Amino acid sequence: MDIVIRNATLADGRTEVDIAVQDGRIAAVAPRLPVQGAREIDAQGDLVTAPFVDAHFHMDATLSYGLPRVNASGTLLEGIALWGELKPALTQEALVERALRYCDWAVARGLLAIRTHVDVCDDRLLAVEALLDVKRRVAPYLDMQLVAFPQDGLLRSATAFANLRRAIGMGVDVVGGIPHFERTMADGAESVRLLCEYAAQQGLMVDMHCDESDDPLSRHIETLAAETHRLGLHGRVAGSHLTSMHSMDNYYVSKLLPLIAESGVAAIANPLINITLQGRHDTYPKRRGMTRVPELMAAGVTVAFGHDCVMDPWYGMGSGDMLEVAHMGLHVAQMTSQQAMRACFAAVTENPARILGLEGYGIAPGCHADLVLLDAADPVEAIRLRAARRVVMRRGRIVAEAPRAVARLDLPGRPASVDFRHTGGAR
Repeated sequence: MDIVIRNATLADGRTEVDIAVQDGRIAAVAPRLPVQGAREIDAQGDLVTAPFVDAHFHMDATLSYGLPRVNASGTLLEGIALWGELKPALTQEALVERALRYCDWAVARGLLAIRTHVDVCDDRLLAVEALLDVKRRVAPYLDMQLVAFPQDGLLRSATAFANLRRAIGMGVDVVGGIPHFERTMADGAESVRLLCEYAAQQGLMVDMHCDESDDPLSRHIETLAAETHRLGLHGRVAGSHLTSMHSMDNYYVSKLLPLIAESGVAAIANPLINITLQGRHDTYPKRRGMTRVPELMAAGVTVAFGHDCVMDPWYGMGSGDMLEVAHMGLHVAQMTSQQAMRACFAAVTENPARILGLEGYGIAPGCHADLVLLDAADPVEAIRLRAARRVVMRRGRIVAEAPRAVARLDLPGRPASVDFRHTGGAR
């Protein structure tokens, strides 16, 4: 064996578990493994998890905040307009440099797989070339999936469909779309049909920005689910955002949820961005906009949380921390039971891994030795503390380490240090 992690807690509740690693794979998972001669890491009862996975991101725009200027209104549409102004000034070198810097942030936080959308409405396909280069360069330590994303609308932009097909031919992995940004509802539905038929012909997965709107009549998720069912794309399609569902009539949703579940369409919410961009036209009460996460989960739909944006025309915050994403999702969706909080942890780990179709993901013999040791006793505590990543391992090699988070105090009559770990109550 190369490495053995001792005395770990797993997300499924198992405790005092040892994990043995050999040749980049997990060789054994059991209590008190009789392993000798390997490097030993004492988890000290802390949580060891498979890595974080971001099912929805925009790597081509990341770290471009303030270019060409800051989004004054904070709206989705101004962000799209700013990105349109920035595109002609983009260079491949700057795109690659920003993306690589973000990937460094991601790895340090145990985020080892990202599905990123890349705009194909620039006829140069500059961003596509840049992110294909980044994908090759980060492959030893991070899995990256690229989605061909017609940001300006498949039918609204004259060359978008041709560019999307070119991008797929260059090596982009997934078919994207944005039906709610087409000029009419009919055009939006037509774009969903065209893209799903193309994906079925090519044997590709689909991930569409869908109904990122406060308009309850934006119902393209219904069309996406129906086309998925018609074309036999079950398990290969995701609808991202789905924020209009927040405002839909409950009776209509009671029909919609079974359709989504039957079609096998996954849902990807983006808590940080959804609550920031939605409700901008409201006075009070203000809608927060995130889709119906608990209800989707209860219906049997696979739900993931994505980061979506970090320091770009749509969002000036963010750090690549998927625990921050889970933390916000937990609060906005009011998922505060023990089971629900653990479901929020799954929404940034195993659920997005399933959506991306990651091979060898998990903590079981034969899986890739991609592991994160957190400064937390369980998934709930990890979300509460946005826990430090003590060790990040990729294919059996340690790629990042950090100390436990303990504050040193200088207070009269008080202990010399304090940590913020769980001290009692429910587990």
